[in-house]
Amino acid sequence: MRSLFWRILASFWLAITLVAGLSILLGHMLNQDAWILSRHPGLSDLAQQWTQRYEESGEEAAQLLLQQRKRLYHINVQVLNESGDPVVRGTFPRRAAAFEARQGDGNDRHLPWRRLTDEYTSPKTGETYLLIYRIPHPELDAWHRESLLWPLSALGIALVVLTLFSLLVTLSITRPLSRLRGAVHDLGQTTYQQNSLARLANRRDEFGVLANDFNRMGARLQSLIGSQRQLLRDVSHELRSPLARLRIALALAERATPEEREKLWPRLTRECDRLEALISEILVLARVDADSASAEDVDLNTLLGSLQKDAQLASPEQYIRIEAEPALHLKGWPTMIERALDNLLRNAQRFNPPGQPIDLSARREGEHMVVSVRDYGPGVQPEHLAQLGEPFYRAPGQTAAGHGLGLAIARRAAERHGGSLVLANHPEGGFIASLDLPLEPGIVS
Repeated sequence: MRSLFWRILASFWLAITLVAGLSILLGHMLNQDAWILSRHPGLSDLAQQWTQRYEESGEEAAQLLLQQRKRLYHINVQVLNESGDPVVRGTFPRRAAAFEARQGDGNDRHLPWRRLTDEYTSPKTGETYLLIYRIPHPELDAWHRESLLWPLSALGIALVVLTLFSLLVTLSITRPLSRLRGAVHDLGQTTYQQNSLARLANRRDEFGVLANDFNRMGARLQSLIGSQRQLLRDVSHELRSPLARLRIALALAERATPEEREKLWPRLTRECDRLEALISEILVLARVDADSASAEDVDLNTLLGSLQKDAQLASPEQYIRIEAEPALHLKGWPTMIERALDNLLRNAQRFNPPGQPIDLSARREGEHMVVSVRDYGPGVQPEHLAQLGEPFYRAPGQTAAGHGLGLAIARRAAERHGGSLVLANHPEGGFIASLDLPLEPGIVS
C-alpha cells in the first residue's frame, strides 16, 4: 500500500532539503574566494597565462597582460616570487598599498576593494608565484549580480517544482475528501450509490481503504434501512390480523348472552397469546440487532447439551440426536447462538414426522464452525429457499403454527457474528439449516 503519510513526508522533506541546499550553496557562492577565482572571467585563467607569458616572452609581455586585464576588468595585480620579492612592477599603485597598510587587513570590508591571493606553480620550471588581486567592490558587486543569474534561475525552477509538488499533494488530499464529503451527503439523503466511490476505492493508500470501508458501511446502512422499513410494513401487517380477530371476538362478546360469552373467552385468550408470542419474537429479532456486548468464549458442546435438554422437555416425543466433535470453542455471543439454534430446533420439530430423530451436528471447518439442524420432514420447494429467513416469510402450503420469524432470528444472529445461515433440502430427504460461524467474529452491524 502506498501510504499517504510517507508520500506527504517525502514531499515536504524534499522541499526542505532542496531549499536548504540551495540557500547554503548561494551563501558559499557569495563569500568564497575560490568561487570568485574560478568563475570571474578576469581571474579564472590569469595565473596560468601570466606564468606562461612570463617564462616564454619575458617581463614586458607579462606586464602587458596585467595591464590589459586592468583595463578590461579593473583588476590590480601584484606578483611575488617564493622569496616575497616582486617579479614585475604589477598594476597595483603605491598609494593603494599605503592605504591598505593604514586600514589593516586587506580583507576588511572597509577597504574600497577586495583582496584575493592565488598561488601557481609553473609546470615547466617548478617556480611558484603568488598573485595578489585587488578588485574594487563596485566591480565585484556588478559581477556578482551577473554571475548569480543561473543560481537564481535554478532556485526559481526549484520553487516552481516545489509548488507543483505541493499542488499535487494538496489535490491528492482534498479531491478524495470532497468525494467522501459528497458520499456522506448522499448517504444522509438516502441517495447514496455504491459506485460513486468506485475509483477512489481502487486507490492503494489510506483513502482507498477508507473508501472501501465507507462503501461497506453505506451498503450495510442502506440494507438496514430497507430491512427496517420492510420489517415495519410486515409487523404492521402481521399485527393487524390478530388485532382484527380480537376486535371481532370482543364485538361478538358484547352482543352474546352470558353462556355464549363464556364460550368466547378461550378464543380471546388464544388470540392474546398469539399476539404476545408474535410481539416477543419481534422483540427478540430487535435485540439481536441491538446487542452490543463484547464477544466471549463459547463452549459449543455445553451449549448443544443444554439445547437438547430444553428441546426434549418441550417435545418429549421427538428425540434430538447430537453429533459433535469434542472441545468445540469459538468467540461470540452465547445468547445469540442459543436463540438461533433454539429457533432452528423449534422449526425442525414443527415439520419432523413422529418417530424420526432430529439431527443436531457441529464440526470445525478451517477457521469456521458449522452447526447444522436436520429434520426428516417434507422439505421446501427449491424456488422458495432463497426467501426463507426473511422476516414473516412462510413457504406456501405450510400448516404448522408460526410467524415466520424463527429463521430470520437465526440468520440475523449468524450475520452479527460475520457468518451466514445456509438453508437447503437434504439430499436424502428432509430439510437442513446450517449456521456457518467464524471462530473469531467479524461483526456486521
